[in-house]
Amino acid sequence: MTTDPSRDPSREARADRPDYTPFAHLTVPNADLYRLVMGAFLAAKERFAVHLRPEDVYAALPPQRRPAEADSVVKALDSLVEWGNLRADPDTARVTAVEDFYRKRFIYQLTRAGEAAEEALAGYDEALGRRGALQAVALHDIVTQLRALLVIAAEEEPDAAKAHLALSSLTSRFEALAENARAFMGSLQRTIDLHGVEVEAFLAYKDQLIRYLERFIQDLITLSGRIALLIRELEGQGQVHGLLRLAAVREAADAAPDVAESAEARAYARWLARWSGLAAWFVSGDERESQARLLRGRALGAIPQLLAVVRQLNERRAGRSDRSADFRTLARWFAEAPDDAARHRLWRTAFGLHPARHLTVDADTLAERTTRPVPASTPWAEAEPLRISPQLRRTGSYERRGKPRKVQGRSEERRLLEEIAAKQTTEITAARARLETPGVTRLSGLGELDPLAFRLFLQLLGDALATWRPGTTSTTATSNDGSMEIRLTALADGTTAEVHTPGGVFHGPDHLIEITDLTREAPVPEADIPKADAPPQEDR
Repeated sequence: MTTDPSRDPSREARADRPDYTPFAHLTVPNADLYRLVMGAFLAAKERFAVHLRPEDVYAALPPQRRPAEADSVVKALDSLVEWGNLRADPDTARVTAVEDFYRKRFIYQLTRAGEAAEEALAGYDEALGRRGALQAVALHDIVTQLRALLVIAAEEEPDAAKAHLALSSLTSRFEALAENARAFMGSLQRTIDLHGVEVEAFLAYKDQLIRYLERFIQDLITLSGRIALLIRELEGQGQVHGLLRLAAVREAADAAPDVAESAEARAYARWLARWSGLAAWFVSGDERESQARLLRGRALGAIPQLLAVVRQLNERRAGRSDRSADFRTLARWFAEAPDDAARHRLWRTAFGLHPARHLTVDADTLAERTTRPVPASTPWAEAEPLRISPQLRRTGSYERRGKPRKVQGRSEERRLLEEIAAKQTTEITAARARLETPGVTRLSGLGELDPLAFRLFLQLLGDALATWRPGTTSTTATSNDGSMEIRLTALADGTTAEVHTPGGVFHGPDHLIEITDLTREAPVPEADIPKADAPPQEDR
């Protein structure tokens, strides 16, 4: 009885599953050589070379990583053919005699499976090595594209090509910004934890990293509020869905007639999801904070964490106790010891339990040993006993008598810290007093601000703009430490406010603003203060 192999159920089940054998070369002992060989084929493909001979592959390998014998490359090629990464064809181009037909000569080329595996590995390597960046330029580009969409939406008949191009540029810059921000914050956390980071390299660039974070935070505070206002303006005009529909129609224009309608619906759903992601990234919801606000808080929190890491490394370098550093130093001493005898002496010095530190050797003991020396070979059982203090037997410790150690005075250091703290408190109090308004005033009426007051003003303004909702004309926000409150009201006259600082002029739409210092005690009304000479009033 015979069976038809084409009807084998196990074979049909295996045919339904994808074949991952082209990845087998990653888990074998010579994985590095296989990756180099496949890299040579990819480089040849860029030069439009289809086939390679073993000698061509051997010559294409880097000289410092090339095996000593060419037979190793031939064996690697045969293994890759077996796994499905390469295809081997008989090499008949150089046959000059009948005997050459009986020799094993092959030319090799990439298979579709092998090429797909290398593309997947390249994407994996790229994603694994991506560090990311906080792109302040992308924020400016997003503002530019949103303004372009406002201009397109204001036309009587918006141009589909312009709308599609502007939306494509907007979503491209936004996706790059979000992806790079995630990658950067992940690499920043690994830097803070010192995972895979050289300490010397970290100390060399930590100042640049902190300045980089501060610069991006300032741009994020300034531009995220502007982006949120532009998004609300587009959504308030009701033109967003029309622009998204135009982009979807243009994207689905080349679809086949029988699937044109479904292609347009799928394209519109994709554009709507992209716009929703953009809006959620910059505009806070009723029960959630925007991603831009969360990113700002995460970046602000990373700066003190970086400073704490620097302080910890400096303490290690200052000579404080560090067990891991001590063991590394001891291991280096063992490696540098000239012979085993020196290593044994080092071992006894570092880990030996002699002499017994709980035994006290005083002048009387030394005099007794001088008059009656005891050889070092004398067993403990035969030697004279040593008298141990009863206190040691009772409490397990021996208290040495003598003058106590002097306590080092830290009064000067405490005085300096108090002066610094008082100075900082005075500066912050002055900045709050400078920003506090007697009532509702215009943003343009703030006048010139010093750097500290301007930095505090930017934080308050960013907190207020982050709580802005579609259709909102007035909002109230409190600073992160709860010390200041700002009330912001939009104006419809279109005027521009200018705030002068030593570093330049801050421009923006004028608003009604009221800033209150919550740390200042409110004055008690005169009517509530009892007078000493006033007689008590009787209840009627």
